[in-house]
Amino acid sequence: MQDGTRQKLSNVVLSAGAGLASFIFTLFAFLFLSQVDEKIVASLVAGMFCLLVSYIAAERPNSESARALATLRDRLLAVEEGDLTSPVPAVVGEVHPKLASAVDRLFAEVRASIENAHALGMYDPVTSLPNRLNFRAEAERLVNGMSATGMAALLFVDLDRFKMVNDSLGHARGDQLLVMVANRLRVVVNGECKPGGSRALVARLAGDEFTLLFSDVSGTAEAERLARRVVLAIGEPFEMHGHSVDIGASVGVAMSPEHGVGIEALMRSADIAMYRAKNRGGNQHCLFSDELAAEYNSKIATEKALTEAVQRGEFLLALQPQLSLMTGEITGAEALLRWNHPTEGMRAPGTFISIAEQTGIIGEIGDWVVAEVAALVASWNESGARKKRLAFNVSPRQLDRTDFITRLRQTFADAGVPLSQIELEFTESAAMECSDAVMREIAALRADGATIALDDFGTGYSNIARLRNLPIDRVKLDPSLIAEIETCEKARVIVQAVVHLVKGVGCEVVAEAVETVAQADILRAMGCETVQGFVFAQPMFETEFVAWARGGERGLRGAA
Repeated sequence: MQDGTRQKLSNVVLSAGAGLASFIFTLFAFLFLSQVDEKIVASLVAGMFCLLVSYIAAERPNSESARALATLRDRLLAVEEGDLTSPVPAVVGEVHPKLASAVDRLFAEVRASIENAHALGMYDPVTSLPNRLNFRAEAERLVNGMSATGMAALLFVDLDRFKMVNDSLGHARGDQLLVMVANRLRVVVNGECKPGGSRALVARLAGDEFTLLFSDVSGTAEAERLARRVVLAIGEPFEMHGHSVDIGASVGVAMSPEHGVGIEALMRSADIAMYRAKNRGGNQHCLFSDELAAEYNSKIATEKALTEAVQRGEFLLALQPQLSLMTGEITGAEALLRWNHPTEGMRAPGTFISIAEQTGIIGEIGDWVVAEVAALVASWNESGARKKRLAFNVSPRQLDRTDFITRLRQTFADAGVPLSQIELEFTESAAMECSDAVMREIAALRADGATIALDDFGTGYSNIARLRNLPIDRVKLDPSLIAEIETCEKARVIVQAVVHLVKGVGCEVVAEAVETVAQADILRAMGCETVQGFVFAQPMFETEFVAWARGGERGLRGAA
């Protein structure tokens, strides 16, 4: 029976009882009372009785409803204490069953929403693996629960060439690939589950980064075996909608407690080891070590110092002469960056350039180099010195800045230096990866007089067909090609072939790092036009270079 119908029947019964009682009382009064005043009093009493019964009939449902609502209010306030599971009080169901049912459904929906939110906050929506937050909490629990003699291995996995998949096949295919990678990692974890032991954790941290924690390993040998298994699992081709996708995995391995007690320290160590594996070419693993820790700390210190080095004026340019092998004339010089570190002294580019490129500070350093080259050449012109061409390197990160060429032109124009007095050197890999728009801007620089050189040729991947169409004037052979031409016939054959190739596309050949007269003689015989290296002069700062160049020019011209 519904709530309203039951209440109506109750009120009818109460009213009927009240009417019957009033009838009996009134009948008794009229039969046995003879005085008028007594009858009036009896009528008043009967009327008051009826009013009282009617009031009770009217107020009784309100009081029951009020008690039910008060009980419901207390139940709702219990939510503040986190109680989302207790049922609605029974009195609410008796008085207002529909309301009780609605409140129960509301609590069920709230609990489901909270559980969904918890799942979203703790699991990766693409792979359904635990996310970074979930992994850290669970891994910390496992590591803290290890025995004093126990060892754990943390594997930090970064996919190789994943960006290429996203760029070529799209992000939807990239997500599918991530799911397939996660499934292979699950297979590795399930295959390594020891009877009676704790299950290994596998999680997706972010992007193409995954991590695995094996909380019970026998030592570094087993940890490295696990890392090799992960590398092999990810290295197998993935079949995706008719495409065979080959990626790899760079895996860093850290051991607990040797490389860190807490999970944060372990993850940092494994991350450092992973980057070493990636720098070695990827598709391999690397175990964290004290050597890696020292390199990492040095890198962090260098990053911090580089951010202030430009403002503190710690950079200098050393100049290395370039000489013609045919005439002996000084044809120009290359500006080589030096960092006058406040505590470590003079540092060569090889110790900091890669870090500067990774952090982005190379942009500021490159701007300083351009401005310094412009100032040097302008000062030479003002002093009446013979005009020389000054070369400087351009970083790939500088080319990524859309306004780089425009600002470079403006810098030399403001200094009054014609573009014919500068040479821009681009690495082989940077030149091959340049967009068509950037290549057109470089070609415009060349058309306006600047010399364009391809640096470190022979160390990267060269598209020979594109080499023919690049707007370049000179190609600089990498020192690794020159090193053994005195003693190795194969080295001479390779250099001779490269020289013919470069001259065949109409470019001048420049050899770097020439250290002996014999090397210079061989290069001259091969047709190499220009050299630079210790055989003639080491890099010098400006004052020394100007004095050397003046004396060197007189001597070389006389000899010629």
